[in-house]
Amino acid sequence: MPARAPLLLGLLLPLLAACARPAASALPPPQQEATPDGDLLVETLATGLEHPWALALLPDGSLLVSERPGRLRRITAAGQVSSPLTGVPAVFASGQGGLLDVALDPDFPRNRRIWLSYAEPGADGTAGTAVATATLHAASLSDVRPVYRQWPKLDGDLHFGARIAFDRQGHVFISQGERNRRMLAQDLSVLQGKVVRLNLDGSIPADNPFVGRADARPEIWSYGHRNSQGLAVDPRTGRLWESEHGPRGGDEINRPQAGRNYGWPLASDGMDYSTGLPYPETRGQQAAGMEPPYHVWKKSPALSGMAFYVGHPDRAWSDSLLLGALAGQSLIRLRLDGERIVGEERLLTGLRQRIRDVRVAADGRVYVLTDAADGRLLRLTPPPAAPRRSPAQTALARDQAQAAAAP
Repeated sequence: MPARAPLLLGLLLPLLAACARPAASALPPPQQEATPDGDLLVETLATGLEHPWALALLPDGSLLVSERPGRLRRITAAGQVSSPLTGVPAVFASGQGGLLDVALDPDFPRNRRIWLSYAEPGADGTAGTAVATATLHAASLSDVRPVYRQWPKLDGDLHFGARIAFDRQGHVFISQGERNRRMLAQDLSVLQGKVVRLNLDGSIPADNPFVGRADARPEIWSYGHRNSQGLAVDPRTGRLWESEHGPRGGDEINRPQAGRNYGWPLASDGMDYSTGLPYPETRGQQAAGMEPPYHVWKKSPALSGMAFYVGHPDRAWSDSLLLGALAGQSLIRLRLDGERIVGEERLLTGLRQRIRDVRVAADGRVYVLTDAADGRLLRLTPPPAAPRRSPAQTALARDQAQAAAAP
């Protein structure tokens, strides 16, 4: 009997490995979701991801997906999930901390560089948001170099941020949580509760708004942010947009500008979780010298992930802003008229899943991550745009409507 143990083990190991990642045939079948603009195609590419936090679309059609416990995986366009890539920095994987955002460098086709944000462990159980760059290989990372560290590191496992976005002038923006120390968002001598702007080599731009001030950190671009988990640059204008969690109500969209104060916790639409009343520091929904939110939700959807859907006139979603909703368990589509928000639609509500991240591919398809111990990677194909009428067709329709209305 003992002699047969190696044989049995050899048979069991492949079976156990196969169970670790479902075969394509075991994935849920594609579904159609009815929307006012037509049917939305929803495909599940991968399951079994442990609290996936962010995704990045690679030029070859594959994707990088971060898992909060500290793993980075590559997933092919057909849904094959790799083993964890080696070389990922050590992370503080507790509460909301862990491996967070992943983004491709603007010059990725040439330099193969990626950017990672994560909760970095410090002394005595402390942690802080950090960002590193690395060179991507087939199964590993090399040349890992930290380019940003939030200071000071604090204890606790809440409100790390941390999204990454690039502008057209060679800068990177990094969103920060205030680590659940509310008034740190107003303190310019620390980095919690701020959006920071750096050059792509990690140095500080000379035109950052607080450069030269002895009482302020020169990395800071804007402040008064609670916990920003959405950050994107509008491809049409180059303007930075940011979403952040309010407490109990008061989720916001802001458009951070240099040196501006976005209010938290002195100005907020949210309430204290424990009392249902405004926090002691809160003066009102707005406060003098502080920027009001560009858009606000009285009931918090818990926003995470943000992507512009523009430049696809053949799709009904063109000119939209997409946001994940965790508590709201949906994908939020905000309809845009230029930069004005003119409507809201909630999608994927039937899945009853927390949506953690959303990205738009060059072909107009949308990729979404659900946040769960058994998280999914979804691919969405938005409905086609309605055919546009010619001027003659518009005139004919108008004449027909007038004739029908005549007595």
